[in-house]
Amino acid sequence: MNSDGTRDTRGTHAQPVPRPTAPADGPAAPQAGPPAYGAAPYDDPGLPPRPTRAPDTPPATGRPEYAAPAPPPRSPVADWFDEPRPAVEPGIWRYGYRLPKAARQEQRLAPVTIVGFFVPLAAGLFVWSLWRHGSVPYQWTVLRLLTPEDWWWAGTTSPKGYQGAEAVTVADGVVFGLLLFAMARLGSWSDIVRHVVARRPQPSRALIAALGALIALAFVFPSAFGVGWDPLPVQDPLFSLVVLLTGDYQVFASVPLTDGLYALITLLVLWPFARIGGWWSLAKEAIAARNRAKAGHDTEPPVRRLPSHWPELREAGQHQAADVLTTELHVGRMNDVDCARVGHMWHAARSHARLSSFSETVLRDGAAAWTHPSGDRDLAGRSARHDLLTRQVRIGRWAAGDRTPPAYGEAGAALGPDALGTSLLAVGPSGSGKTRHLIRPVVESLGLQALAGQCAVVAVCAAGTPLGPDSAYDVVVRLGDPASAHDLDPYAESQDPDEAAAFLAEGLAGDLDAVSGQRAATALAQLLGPYRAAHGRFPTLPRLRELLEGEPSALAALRTALAGDEHATMRRELDARARQTGSAGDPGPVLADRLAVLDRPAFAGFFGADQAEARPFSLRAVAQHPLRVRIDLPERGHDEASRLLTRLLLAQFAAVATAGERSHFACLVLDDATGAVTADSVRRIQRLRSRDAGVVLALRTVGDVPEALHGPLYAAVGCRMAFSGVTTWDGGRFADSWGTEWVEARDVARHTVFADQPMTRAIHALRKLVTGKAVTTEAVTVRQVERERWSASELAHGVPPGHAVLSLTTVRGEHAPPLLVDLRG
Repeated sequence: MNSDGTRDTRGTHAQPVPRPTAPADGPAAPQAGPPAYGAAPYDDPGLPPRPTRAPDTPPATGRPEYAAPAPPPRSPVADWFDEPRPAVEPGIWRYGYRLPKAARQEQRLAPVTIVGFFVPLAAGLFVWSLWRHGSVPYQWTVLRLLTPEDWWWAGTTSPKGYQGAEAVTVADGVVFGLLLFAMARLGSWSDIVRHVVARRPQPSRALIAALGALIALAFVFPSAFGVGWDPLPVQDPLFSLVVLLTGDYQVFASVPLTDGLYALITLLVLWPFARIGGWWSLAKEAIAARNRAKAGHDTEPPVRRLPSHWPELREAGQHQAADVLTTELHVGRMNDVDCARVGHMWHAARSHARLSSFSETVLRDGAAAWTHPSGDRDLAGRSARHDLLTRQVRIGRWAAGDRTPPAYGEAGAALGPDALGTSLLAVGPSGSGKTRHLIRPVVESLGLQALAGQCAVVAVCAAGTPLGPDSAYDVVVRLGDPASAHDLDPYAESQDPDEAAAFLAEGLAGDLDAVSGQRAATALAQLLGPYRAAHGRFPTLPRLRELLEGEPSALAALRTALAGDEHATMRRELDARARQTGSAGDPGPVLADRLAVLDRPAFAGFFGADQAEARPFSLRAVAQHPLRVRIDLPERGHDEASRLLTRLLLAQFAAVATAGERSHFACLVLDDATGAVTADSVRRIQRLRSRDAGVVLALRTVGDVPEALHGPLYAAVGCRMAFSGVTTWDGGRFADSWGTEWVEARDVARHTVFADQPMTRAIHALRKLVTGKAVTTEAVTVRQVERERWSASELAHGVPPGHAVLSLTTVRGEHAPPLLVDLRG
C-alpha cells in the first residue's frame, strides 16, 4: 500500500477512527502560520479575493466590499485528537472515558460519614453548653489544684481577684480547644474536608479554603466583621494567659505586643486552612510564573490550547512547526497514525536535543514527515478500535458485577504495550475467540504502532489464519510455499557460533527431557564454529544434518578445509565432536532426527538452502527497525515442523530482543504456542519485561505445556486470560495463580420464637395462619473470610460464551484484578 490513508476503504470496522479527508475546494488561507512547504502557497497573493456581490450590484452601506476568508473546517481527526484521555486504572479504554455511574455514586459522601460529622459536633456543643453553665461535676477541681489558694474565696470556686477571673477564662479556652480537637479526631471531619475541598483542582481548592478561613475569623473576631455574636474563646484566653504570666494589665499598653498577639491568633486560625487549600504550593507556582514573565520567557499570557494545536511544540518555541501541523490536522491531511508518528518523533527529538532538525523536517514534509519505509500511513481496514495516542486497542467491555470495581464497570477493556510488555498468556479451546477477539486486534494495533515508528511486531500463525491481508505487513514468510518472497534465516544473522547453537538447540531439543539443552548446544557449536571458520558462513540444514549424523565424508571434507594452522582450535573442536559420535550420551542422532523434520522436499528452498531464490529474513531485523512481520507455518502434515519452528522463533526473539538498545517496543505473537514453552524459554520471557519487549502466547489448553512448567509459566507472564470453555484442570491453574482475597461473609440464622404467654401464642398462631410462616428471629454474623478470586469451577462453568476473565500487570507494577470481559462489547 502506498497511499496516505485518503483512499482507504471506509467503514470496515465498528466505530472507526476518522480518516483524513480531502480538503474542500478552495480551502481558506490559515489566519497565521508559514506558507506551505514544497508546494504552491495556500493563496496566490497575485489574485484578488473573491467578490461577494454581482458586478452591477452596489455594495451595502457600512460593509466591506469583499468578505473575509472563512476559517478552515475542523476535521474529525482533530475532534478525535482533542478527546480527553484521563489517567485511569490499568486495562481501561482511556479514549473518552467517563467515570461510571456506580463509581460516581461511590465518590459521594456516605450517610455514615455525614452522621459521623454531625454527631460529634452535637455532642461537643452539648458538653460545651454544660461547661458554660457550670453543670459539669467537679468542673473546677483541676483548676483549684493547679492555682494558688489565695486566688479563691475559701470553700468556694468564686475568684477573689483578677487572677482567679483570668484563670477561669484560660480554663474555658483550654476546654474549648480540647473539645474541638476531640470532635475533629472522633468525627469524620477529615473525610468531609477531603471531599469538599482537597479533591478539587486549584484555584477552586484555595478559594474554598479561603472562604472557610473568613468564616472562622468571623467567629473569632466578630467585631471586626460587624456581627454581634459572642466570640469563640480563642482571643480572650490568650490575653488572660499573658496577664497571668506578667501579673499586670499595663503590658497591653504596648501596641506592638497587642498587634503581635492579634497576628499570632490570625496565623493560628489560618494555618489549617492554608494546608487544606494548598496555599503554599499555589503561591510558589504564581511566584515562579511571575519570575519567568519578568525574565522574558513568557512573551504572551498562558492560554489553554487544545491538543490539536500542538501546545508542547509551542511551549518549546517551535511555533512555526506547530502552525504547520495544526493546519495539516484541521484541513484533514493528517490521520491518527500521522499524529502518533509525529508525536513520537517529537518526544525523541526533545530527549536528544534535536528540536531544530525536527522543525526542519516538519516544515519540509508536513503530515508525511518520518513516513514508514514502506510508504504506508494507514492500514487498508481495521477490525477493532484503536487509540494510537494512548497506544491502546479495545478488545471488549468490562462486565459489571459484584467482583468488578466501580471504576471498571461497563468501561472498555483495552491492551497496550504497558501491559503486553509483561507478556500475556491466553488459554481457551478452539472456537472460543482467541484469534478473533485477541490475537488479530493486538497484531493490528502493533502494526499501526509500527507505522508510527513505535513498535515492531512478529506474528506467527498457521497458514490461512485471518490476521489481515499481506499488504498490512512488510515481510510475509510462507514456509513451505514455493511462491513465498521471503525465507527464514535459522541462525538469525548471528555471527557467534555459540549463540546460533543455542537457538537451534532450543528449537530442536528444547522439549525433550532425554537430551540436555547444554549438551545439545555444545554439540551444535562444535560443528557450527569449524564450518563457519572454513567457509565463512553457517551450513545449510541438510549439510548440518550430515555432520550431526557423523557422515565420514562430510567430516573429512570439513577437516580438510581446516588444514591451516590458523584453524588449530577449530580442528580440536571438530575432533572432540568426532570422539563423541556414537557414544551413549551423544545428542547428535537426536538432533539429526529433529533436523530431518525440516529437511523435507516441502522445505527444499528454505532455511538458507544453496538453491533458494527467496530473500532471507532474520528475526534480528525487528530489533533494529519497526517492522511488521507475519510468518505462516505449514500446519497440515507438518505439525512437528511447526512446533519446532515456533520454539526456534521464540528462542531467537528472546535473544535478539534482550541484546542491544532499541527505541521501539518489540512483540512476538504466537497464535498457537503448543510445544513452544520450555524451561529456557520461560526464563527468557521473564527477562523481556526490562527490555521493552513482550510475547503473547495462545494455547488451547495448559496441557500443551509440560506439567513441571505450569507454575513457572504463570509466574513469568504478567497478564493472564482464561476464555470461555476452559476445563476445570486449566481453571485450577488460573485459580492458583490469581490467589485469594478477603471478602465479607454474612451468615443469617433464623430461630423460631416460642411464646410463653397465651395472648402472644394466639397472635403468633394468627400470623402463621395468614402468612404461612412461623414467627422467627434473625441472627446475623458478619465475618472476614479468605476465598479464591475465581474458582476452577467458576472458570469452567460460569464464564458465558464470548467472554473471558482477564488480569493485567503493567511494566510499572500496576495491577488489575481478574475480571470478566465481554469480548463482544
